[in-house]
Amino acid sequence: MNVLLMHGDGEAVCGCIHTLAHSREIEMNTLKLSLAAMVASVAFAGAAAARDQIQIAGSSTVLPYASIVAEAFGENTDFATPVVESGGSGAGRKKLCEGVDENTIDIANSSSRIKQSDIDACAKNGVKEIQEVRIGYDGIVFASDINGPEFAFTPADWHMALAAKVVKDGQLVDNPYKKWNEIRADLPDQEILAFIPGTKHGTREVFDEKVIIDGCKEDGALEALKAANGGDEKAAEKACMALRTDGVSVDIDGDYTETLARIDANKNAIGVFGLSFYQNNTDKLRVATMSGVMPSVETIAKGEYPVSRPLYFYVKNAHLDVIPGLQEYIEFFVSDEMAGPDGPLAAYGLVSDPELAKTQAAVKARTPMGALN
Repeated sequence: MNVLLMHGDGEAVCGCIHTLAHSREIEMNTLKLSLAAMVASVAFAGAAAARDQIQIAGSSTVLPYASIVAEAFGENTDFATPVVESGGSGAGRKKLCEGVDENTIDIANSSSRIKQSDIDACAKNGVKEIQEVRIGYDGIVFASDINGPEFAFTPADWHMALAAKVVKDGQLVDNPYKKWNEIRADLPDQEILAFIPGTKHGTREVFDEKVIIDGCKEDGALEALKAANGGDEKAAEKACMALRTDGVSVDIDGDYTETLARIDANKNAIGVFGLSFYQNNTDKLRVATMSGVMPSVETIAKGEYPVSRPLYFYVKNAHLDVIPGLQEYIEFFVSDEMAGPDGPLAAYGLVSDPELAKTQAAVKARTPMGALN
């Protein structure tokens, strides 16, 4: 009654009552959210425990290495053999970042390094900690039919063959070249036809950077494109990577077996492969040199072959104590017995990482990666 009779005090008391009610509402909402998170966490832990197979997707280059490890892991441990799928590096990283639950993958294989945009997408979907695991090195090679002529390429040759715009007689023009010997007289008199990795593949990122952009610099097109774009170097590099659309440059969205099949049907074509795939198909393919260097495990290990790259896989740390065998699989993968210079991955074509011991220590400590510079 005092509240109703005392107008001034009544307003104050009503305000307090309203504030108290609002605070209790916030507390209840917070409690509901906390309980929901706990239920989701418990549900994931229970459901994931029922999923006894590690789920892996991503790079077609890393696929054979991961398959070798998965099979050996299933044979030599009490855990189920992991499921390894392809789809491309970018697609694998995208799947990794879809969230933290039983319906999302545990590991993304990648033949190119993760991007900050991937890390941001992961964080947005609750994937807060990611491990970056470097497994070794591989080369990108340029190979043609075993019975065809020998090729000795430079990055400039490839840019001049495939770029939408090239410099000819001091001018930027639409690419006029039809045969390799029109680019350089000592190249074979053979029509230009190239099967290159599609844009979802990590190999394409490395191909663009170490072949097309480097070639664009070598042949002078970068400076011409920079001038045409008002001095904007980023715009010029983007223009460097614009490729022909007249059927000379063909994107392959499948794996290297599709590229090999295309070459078998088009004997004049050149394909882009990982070194290990070529080494396991030397009865069908003839490999070219790049900048005077023959691709091999030795030339890549010494840093002599110019088109090489590290290979990775990325692990969702939130799944480590939930998915049976996940931590054990990661440690097994980077063990000396598997990834060392005398292991089965090296026998297949992987160039062993000289800093493998450092990777092993990071994996054991479950060290998450930070933001990229």
